Amino acid sequence: MESLKRKVCRDLYEEIDRLERSVIEPEEQIIELKAQIRTKTEEVNSLAIENENLRYKLSRIQKSYEQLIEAIKKIKLPIVIINEEDEK
Repeated sequence: MESLKRKVCRDLYEEIDRLERSVIEPEEQIIELKAQIRTKTEEVNSLAIENENLRYKLSRIQKSYEQLIEAIKKIKLPIVIINEEDEK
C-alpha cells in the first residue's frame, strides 16, 4: 500500500512539474506580446500626435493662402491664379 502511495505521489509530482514547465512558454509569449502591444500603442500615439500637428500646419497654410489671395484681390493687380490640381 505504501509503495502505491509513493508511486501515485511521484506520478502526481511529475505531472505537476510537467504542467509548470508547459506554462512557462505561454507566460513568456504573453510577456512578449504585452511588450509588442505597448510598443505599438506608443507608435500609434506618436502617429496621432504627428497627424494632428500636420493637420494644424495644413490649416495654417490654407489660411495664409486664402489671406494672400484676398490681399492680392484688394490690390487689384492683374494676376492669374492657376490651380495646379485642376491641371492634372
